[in-house]
Amino acid sequence: MEAVSDLTLRPRLPQDLPPLHRWMHAEQSPEWQRWDGPYFPKSRSDLSLEAYTERAAAHPWDTDQQIVALGGQCIGSVSRYEEDPAGGGWFELGIVIFDPAHWSGGLGTRALRLWTACTFSETSAHVITLSTWSGNQRMIRAAERVGYRECARIPEARVWDGQRWDSVKLAVLRRDWL
Repeated sequence: MEAVSDLTLRPRLPQDLPPLHRWMHAEQSPEWQRWDGPYFPKSRSDLSLEAYTERAAAHPWDTDQQIVALGGQCIGSVSRYEEDPAGGGWFELGIVIFDPAHWSGGLGTRALRLWTACTFSETSAHVITLSTWSGNQRMIRAAERVGYRECARIPEARVWDGQRWDSVKLAVLRRDWL
């Protein structure tokens, strides 16, 4: 694995389309989906790389999404949106590192730290939250290492794999980030 210093967030580039297509459409039951809200139905399609590339070209990449790149190669993505009502200063973040080979080495934590800093720098965010589930302890630990604190836990709100799990929300305030 390359050094964490080679990790960057950047807009999507044409060379990112094949790995994005692989992880979003070509892989059967990719491991990352077992951790990214596995209780939500997945809409997997057999979209070809050509069709995916055409669709991507027709929809410009949004500044509220970035590619997580390691040594220039796409290994994941981050996203954000402002919770309603607009202008209230509450942003929700998302992060995914696709390949399990890149898990448990600090890359997700580093990407989350970068994305949190970008969100506070580029937006009017007063508070940033992220949501996960109690089964995703890696995500919870990464968020806590970055400075997020648990602010809500809804007990047994999610059912997955025959078991009930808590829904967990973590937050960081701008004043605490600075």
